[in-house]
Amino acid sequence: MKFGYFTHVWGGSGLTAGQRYETLWNEVELADRLGFDYAFSVEHHFSPEESWMPSPTIFCTGAALRTERIRLGPMGYIPPLYNPIRVVEEIAALDHVTGGRLDVGLTSGLMRSFFDPYGADFDRRRELTQECLELIRVALAADGPFSFEGAAHSYHDLTLSFGPVQRPHPPLWIPTRDRNMLRYLARIGAHTSSTMIVPRSALGLVYRHYVRWWQEAGHPGKPDIGYWTLVHVADDDEEAVERAAPHVIHTLTKVLGYGRNTSEPIGGGYGRRAALSTDDILRHAGDMNFLMEHNLVFAGSPATVADQIRRAAQEGCFNTLLGEFNFGSLDWRELSGSMRRFAEEVIPALADFEPY
Repeated sequence: MKFGYFTHVWGGSGLTAGQRYETLWNEVELADRLGFDYAFSVEHHFSPEESWMPSPTIFCTGAALRTERIRLGPMGYIPPLYNPIRVVEEIAALDHVTGGRLDVGLTSGLMRSFFDPYGADFDRRRELTQECLELIRVALAADGPFSFEGAAHSYHDLTLSFGPVQRPHPPLWIPTRDRNMLRYLARIGAHTSSTMIVPRSALGLVYRHYVRWWQEAGHPGKPDIGYWTLVHVADDDEEAVERAAPHVIHTLTKVLGYGRNTSEPIGGGYGRRAALSTDDILRHAGDMNFLMEHNLVFAGSPATVADQIRRAAQEGCFNTLLGEFNFGSLDWRELSGSMRRFAEEVIPALADFEPY
């Protein structure tokens, strides 16, 4: 398995943005020293009660200056908010800033509130994201002038100032569980991910098809399939759950707002309804017993957390944990201690584990 340090860059009471960013660089620097494979951050806008990271470039640049080996990236850019050629140029530059350690996630975005202030097209967001992905593949692979004709943007005889370090382009990710998009990603060799609010039985079903499509496309190795959730590791199970519970519940219900407007069960064309639905998960986001019973957040001793991840990965067909360690108001001692226990005992226990 692989292990990512994921951050929403949640704010905190009494912190300035500059202070929060300094803590962020300390977190990523520690993840780098401890041996995490990835550090990823969101791009969110106009949400002071939630994320304080509106710029993938800020995250990647700041993290690159404080790390040596960990791979870095946005998870991800929201292409409909940009002219996509801007995203292309930033990717090329960031690949040099990171010394060829850049992974690039693109996401179509979920919140209309991100789009309206930009005058961006919320209704066409998926189409615009896929168009940006195609432009990245064409532009960054070009050794000279290139042309591109998309439904929304076209470029003719354009030459970038420089290309990326990684050729033809850095690894690409699009979080999705849509079958058609997964088939496309498998064909072009791009990675994917999902979150703990989607039932793993549904994820496992569609991601096993994605792995097969990847293999049929003839790509070497296996795709990275990420899974995001909250993680806390302590010396024993009781201590971990007792400490994490108020921070988990606050994060899921107050910060992310899970549990609001939860009237629709999961669909997505996967056949019969999963025994556990997204609606069920959201409705019980404030119930730590429910979250632990269904293995939706990972909290416990190192041995327990390793077992939780192993069982979840087998069910959900993911091989890359995107763990969020800084949530709620955990202090630095609690946060860094959890990270160290995870790196020193959980990662070694799972390093050779292959869920598919």
